[in-house]
Amino acid sequence: MPQISYLAVTAAAIATFLIGGLWYSPILFGKVWQRETGLSDQQLASSNMLRIFGAALLLSLIAAFVFALFLGPRPSMSLGLGAGFSAGLCWVASSIGINYLFARRSFKLFLIDGGYHTVQFTVIGIVLALWH
Repeated sequence: MPQISYLAVTAAAIATFLIGGLWYSPILFGKVWQRETGLSDQQLASSNMLRIFGAALLLSLIAAFVFALFLGPRPSMSLGLGAGFSAGLCWVASSIGINYLFARRSFKLFLIDGGYHTVQFTVIGIVLALWH
């Protein structure tokens, strides 16, 4: 079994979960994101937020864990930062971009969602690099 710091993985997942909460809040991009997705205030209010947040945290843990496997034990800061940024922008955001092209989603929505995932993986890489 590869050497993984489960504490670092948990810290990285929680950090990106909290950043996501801020990113998609009305303080930053929440209102534009809501408009671009076509979700009404009523739809958002009637959602099972415990299930959504719980699943989002679980998925953040999975992303951080697998990225820790990818980086290996004790990654350098340059590896964590560079690989995190590259994974977020070139793997995740570009994949989202392909889906959004075919779904005819807006460029604004792509920038919001792709931007978040670029920041997400960059932060995961930084936290994993700092944690040794």
